[in-house]
Amino acid sequence: MSGEKIPAIGTLTDRVQLKRRETSSDGVGGHERLYVPVTHLWARVRSLSGRQGTNADGRVVAISHSVVLRFRNDVSPGDRIVYRGRNLDVVSMADLNGRRAYLSCACSETSFTG
Repeated sequence: MSGEKIPAIGTLTDRVQLKRRETSSDGVGGHERLYVPVTHLWARVRSLSGRQGTNADGRVVAISHSVVLRFRNDVSPGDRIVYRGRNLDVVSMADLNGRRAYLSCACSETSFTG
């Protein structure tokens, strides 16, 4: 994320939804992970890299993304950004220029295939 540049005016053109991870009891002694919608935001989403591997019985594809949005102090690792129906899990985030104007989030997307 250190190589990320301050976005030019008008480049936050991707509409995304921010979701917060919450854990609740499932009623039988376990816990269930839920993602609760927080808000819709304008952002810039870019795919960085992808890799393919195997996990148990199937193949797994992991894609890393960079998501830049206006600065917010309520985004944390474990939150989820939904972009065009794709779930991007926030891994880390950083203040892009140190002035609390933009937030750059490193996200990962994982999909499993049979």
